[in-house]
Amino acid sequence: MSQSQSKTKHDKWYFGHPLVWLLSPCALLFYFISAIRRLLFKIGLKKAFKANAPVIVVGNISVGGNGKTPVVLALADYYQKQGIKVGILSRGYGAKSSEYPRLVKGEDDASEVGDEPRLLAIRSQCDVVIDPVRARGAAYLSDELHCDLIICDDGLQHYALHRDVEIVVMDDRKVGSGYLLPMGPLREGQWRLGTVDALVHNSRSMPTFSHAVAPQYLMTLVAGDFTSVSNRVRTSPLEEIQKVPCSAIAGIGSPQRFFSQLKEMGIQLSSATPLADHHAITRSDIPNGRVLMTEKDAVKAAPFAHNDCWFLPVTAHLAPDFFNLVNVKLAKAGLKIKQNGQE
Repeated sequence: MSQSQSKTKHDKWYFGHPLVWLLSPCALLFYFISAIRRLLFKIGLKKAFKANAPVIVVGNISVGGNGKTPVVLALADYYQKQGIKVGILSRGYGAKSSEYPRLVKGEDDASEVGDEPRLLAIRSQCDVVIDPVRARGAAYLSDELHCDLIICDDGLQHYALHRDVEIVVMDDRKVGSGYLLPMGPLREGQWRLGTVDALVHNSRSMPTFSHAVAPQYLMTLVAGDFTSVSNRVRTSPLEEIQKVPCSAIAGIGSPQRFFSQLKEMGIQLSSATPLADHHAITRSDIPNGRVLMTEKDAVKAAPFAHNDCWFLPVTAHLAPDFFNLVNVKLAKAGLKIKQNGQE
C-alpha cells in the first residue's frame, strides 16, 4: 500500500466514513472510561500532582499533529525574553531513553529522545525534559533545574498533572467527524473546547462553532530561510530553491499542509510523499536530487541526509491579546510577569 493510499484511508476515518459506526461500541466504552477517570480526579479520589512552578499545557482534543510545537516555541521565547527561566516538558513520543526523567540536548539522537523534544531543545535553547510520567518530569524541571515556568507539550488529557493554563491548538481539520476514538479522532468530546483557556487556530481564517468555546486566536506561521539538513549553518534563499524541481517529504499530522505551503511559495514539486506522523525516517525515504522536508523530519534525517536536503523552519506569530490572556492566568498562579517594563 502506498503512502498516499494510506493517507486517503486515514482521511476517510478522520472525517467519518460510514464504516466507522462498526466501532461505536468501542467508542462508547472509551467514553465511559474517560468520564469515570475525569470524575475520579474531580472528586479527589485521584490526585493531580502540583509542581513548584506554574504549568501551561499546550494540547488538543484530537489525535495527530496540528501545530502545537510552534506554539510551545512561541510561548518559550516570549517568557524567556522577560527573564523567566522556562522548562519544556514532553512525554517523549517514540523515545527509547534508558533513563527518565531525561534532559534533552541538541546533539542527542532523535531515536533516543524523540523528534519533537530534540527540535524543541535545538530551537528553544531552554531546558527540555522527557518523561512518560509527566508529574515526575515536572518535578525535575521545577525542583532540580529550578524552572520558573513549565510548558507541557501535549498532555491535555493527562489529568495527573495539575495545570494553570490550558491551550488547545487546532488546524483546518478542526474536530474531524466529531466522533470519539476509535470511531473518530477525538480524545474528548467537543464540550472540552469550552473549558480550556484559549483556542489557537493554525489556519488562515477563524472557524465557527455551534457551541460555546474558549477565546479564539489565529496563529500565523512565518517561514524562515531554507536550511541545510546536514549543516544548520548553511541556508538558501527561496529564489535558489525555486530554480529546480524538488521532492518533498513530510512526516507530520497533516503532510498536505506542508506540500501546499511549498507550492504557494512558487516551488516546483516533482513528487510529494506523505509519511506517518513521527515516522522514523531512513536513508531509503530520502530521494536523490533536491529534497525539502519539515524541521521535525530534519532532526531525524540529519545523520544520513545528502547535501541537497533542506528543511523549512517556521515561527508562530500570535496576537498580543493571546499573551495577555496567558499572563493574567499565570499571574493568578503566582508568576511575576513584567508587562510594559513593570511587574
